[in-house]
Amino acid sequence: MHDAPPAAEPLAGEQEPLSAGLKQRHLTMLGLGGVIGAGLFVGSGAGIAVAGPGIIVSYLIAGALAMLVMRMLGELSSAMPASGAFSVHAERALGRWAGFTVGWLYWFLLVIVLAVEATAAAQIAHGWVPGMPQWAWVLVFMVVFTAANLSAVKNFGEFEFWFAALKVGAIVLFLGLSLLAVFGLLPDTHPVGFTNLTGQGGFLPRGWSGVISGVLAVVFSFGGLEVVTIAAAESEDPARAVGRAVRSAVWRILFFYVGSMLVIVTLLPWSSLKPGESPYVAVLDHIGVPAAGQIMQIVIFVALLSALNANLYGSSRMVFSLAERGEAPRSLLTVSGGGVPRRAVLASVAFGFASVILNLKWPDSIFHYLLNAVGAVLLFVWGLIAASQLRLRRRIERETPERLSLKMWAFPYLTWLALAAMGGVLVLMLTDAGSRPQLLWSAAATGAVLAVAGLRELRLRRAS
Repeated sequence: MHDAPPAAEPLAGEQEPLSAGLKQRHLTMLGLGGVIGAGLFVGSGAGIAVAGPGIIVSYLIAGALAMLVMRMLGELSSAMPASGAFSVHAERALGRWAGFTVGWLYWFLLVIVLAVEATAAAQIAHGWVPGMPQWAWVLVFMVVFTAANLSAVKNFGEFEFWFAALKVGAIVLFLGLSLLAVFGLLPDTHPVGFTNLTGQGGFLPRGWSGVISGVLAVVFSFGGLEVVTIAAAESEDPARAVGRAVRSAVWRILFFYVGSMLVIVTLLPWSSLKPGESPYVAVLDHIGVPAAGQIMQIVIFVALLSALNANLYGSSRMVFSLAERGEAPRSLLTVSGGGVPRRAVLASVAFGFASVILNLKWPDSIFHYLLNAVGAVLLFVWGLIAASQLRLRRRIERETPERLSLKMWAFPYLTWLALAAMGGVLVLMLTDAGSRPQLLWSAAATGAVLAVAGLRELRLRRAS
């Protein structure tokens, strides 16, 4: 084993001490599969319930915002690939306080969500094998994916490649069957026309307020794309790899999300879909696919394990990057001979496993508050990505313009538009009774991290 060297100067194109074991196909599938999870397969039902067919517009708005953020992040990561990705960018653009804040907030987000995914996957597995208690399934999942992340990074890449391939394949098959049903080309089906889109109160049965509520319900389901820019640092050609992954992912993901919603509300009356139940299962049942519920449960199970694996990977690399820059204990810098930050992996899984225990024992008390504390963190992270891109784009153009292989569209106007949209979503969360607790708890968590960052800055200034 050896200790990783300190981070290099900002635009020096540093070489990470981690393994370059990820291939382009791994990153491409990670980008495609990173946001296809239970939030889409099940959570989209809540969006349809509040927006009706207008959920299509809600996904277009939320997806456009996610695309803009990923384009910014792709620009920065292709020019300055690093295992800490946007945390490193924030530090270079805004100062140590920003890198510290966004890095720790994102790490906290991943390990809390990891607990949700592990528990949900264990609930499904327990339903299949009731003789094995839920906590034992959680233990199995945590051990398996910890082992995968402690070994060579290519093992993580292979896990995610096949997990993502299954999810993408399931959506493509779903879209194909649904389109055949829409045009009446399946047995016992007839063309449905626009009856379900314009009936039941019209295309916007809850008006534009329903569309906005739909945005609040679905915008966070786009979280997860950021991990591909973290993983790019462990590929053979990070700058080229992240650019290709971002280009291919954002358009296809928007197509999957918006396409799915379009066929769902075209085939079925939106009022027949219930929050908490998968609209995908409802459609498959409607067109006569046998055992639709069981099939989708398998897909959701794989999606949960995929997200668990990706979040464990992303959290370990983020805390490793923080340690590289002196923002986390330096003991986490130890990497294996194969370039795996094993202590960072173990630190992340330890906190993640503690979160799972809290979720199992106190889901409606302690863990509920922790989950609320990360409810709006993704928007804060996205906001810092946009602010960093505004500052660093000019700097890169001035110092190393040849590194801008992937550029943000219509800079700086679309960056400012994205920032304004994020601010708008935060205001809407504040005025929405259901979302307000998440925003307030997340703001409190962010304030606490900012306070620690400020105290560290004062101490470092006094020391110098």
